[in-house]
Amino acid sequence: MKIYPMRQLIECVPNFSEGLDLQVLEAIADAIKTVAGVQLLDVDPGKATNRTVFTFVGEPLPVIEAAFRAIQVAAERIDMSQHAGEHPRMGATDVCPLVPIAGISLEETVPYAHSLAKRVGEELGIPVYCYESAALSPQRKNLADIRSGEYEGLKEKLSKPEWKPDFGPAEFNPKSGATAIGARNFLVAYNVNLNTTSVRRANSVAYDVREKGRIKRQGDPISGEPLTDENGEPIWEPGMLKSVKAIGWFIEEYGVAQISMNLTDIRVCSVHQAFDAVCHAAQLRGMRVTGSELVGLVPLQSMLEAGKHYLRLQNRSTGLPERELIRIAVKSLGLDELKPFDANKKIIEYVMAAENPPGLILKTIQEFVWETASESPAPGGGSISALAASMGCALATMVANLSSHKRGWDNRSLYFSDWAEKGQALADQLLFLVDEDTNSFNQIMQAFQLPKTSEAETRIRKEAIANATLYAMEIPLKVMETCLKGFEICREMAEQGMASSASDVGVGNLMLWAGLQGAHLNVKINAKALANEPRAQSLLDQAEAASHKGFEAFSEIQTRIQV
Repeated sequence: MKIYPMRQLIECVPNFSEGLDLQVLEAIADAIKTVAGVQLLDVDPGKATNRTVFTFVGEPLPVIEAAFRAIQVAAERIDMSQHAGEHPRMGATDVCPLVPIAGISLEETVPYAHSLAKRVGEELGIPVYCYESAALSPQRKNLADIRSGEYEGLKEKLSKPEWKPDFGPAEFNPKSGATAIGARNFLVAYNVNLNTTSVRRANSVAYDVREKGRIKRQGDPISGEPLTDENGEPIWEPGMLKSVKAIGWFIEEYGVAQISMNLTDIRVCSVHQAFDAVCHAAQLRGMRVTGSELVGLVPLQSMLEAGKHYLRLQNRSTGLPERELIRIAVKSLGLDELKPFDANKKIIEYVMAAENPPGLILKTIQEFVWETASESPAPGGGSISALAASMGCALATMVANLSSHKRGWDNRSLYFSDWAEKGQALADQLLFLVDEDTNSFNQIMQAFQLPKTSEAETRIRKEAIANATLYAMEIPLKVMETCLKGFEICREMAEQGMASSASDVGVGNLMLWAGLQGAHLNVKINAKALANEPRAQSLLDQAEAASHKGFEAFSEIQTRIQV
């Protein structure tokens, strides 16, 4: 059953070699905004690096058009012959990666990168190299290899046959330099702050943690003679972390040295793993980590995983709401040391949601009640059923969290934490279904408004009404199925949770029963509009079975509650 609508979304994260001239940055932003269907999520300028990271998302074709327009403006407004900054760079648009976000794989994203690279090379006359998953040769997969020598060495590099660009002229463009366009998985640009101003000492930590590591040397690891293999090539000693690139630098703006990292695959190395590794390496070298900063945006999951990681280290329950997990992550990683951390501006899902906020679940309780009581037919019983069930799961989750912290139950903390985490996930799913039930009703209304002036239009309208009505049955059925899982949390807390919270388990059980029964009513009433429809009968049968299971679970839990 498909509940979450899925469309192809990719993210584009171009890095422009300008971090000081706001007029140039505004011109680039305006170019991106001219493309319908593209959402500019973040603009993150750096003064010391003289470099700005833009982040925008949308469906593939609009994103490609927006990227081209932004690169075109950068070519017109940025003069690389006058550029200076701390970050390695080789062009006005230094890099332009495409990142699959939803409904599209990395492999499917690659052709879009090639299409953009071809257009930039041919129409703008900029040498373009394709990197990461879009690389057209293995030697060009690594961005650092492509950018070696930077802008200053680009003229000589372009004269070598082995460095002929993948697209565009093999000629030095003194104003725009060269550009790398690629496709990659989600990359997190992440800097960790040290209590030192020494770039050399910061680099020593960077070499400790980055995947590439450092060159092995005889004797002294810094000044000793490099060790080489049988081909005379340096022998490298790998660092602590996979999928991590890192260098040390000094940021005058903040007066601290940093480990600047690119976490190139956060499925391999998470933000919190990188932070902990730097803390360990810095301590061994007599330094201390004071905080960190995220450059650009970060996926919500990364922050939630970090919050849970540090809660586990404290032997605390991880079954907490998103906002609390994020708060723990921010404080543990020191993300607010240099400037305030605004989750609504740094977490990609929150930035996108701000442009398209959910209709009901962000209302106050009073606003929700008043909206329900109004003459509008939605929200109706389906949304209220999902809301009641979410409160039932929330109460069961609360009991699990309280039990996890009960004095003398330390050896059971992880057990209750696991149940709390399951309960929180169910409550969040039900909150989504609160809005989705109303959305499904609106889809039916929209289908009824379709024209019916011809036989073809009438057929299309009838099919649209049937499909929308089926979806309006699927949503409350999903509520019922989620309620059954919620009863599992209540049953476990009735048996194992704190005795003093028995009444909370009982109320949670009642709320889940109300949510399940209310959702069943909504399945049945929508089915009436689809008489003799086999798909509707199948959903009815599933709902009837869920109702029987729910009654058994509800009744059993009620007998276990001792109040």
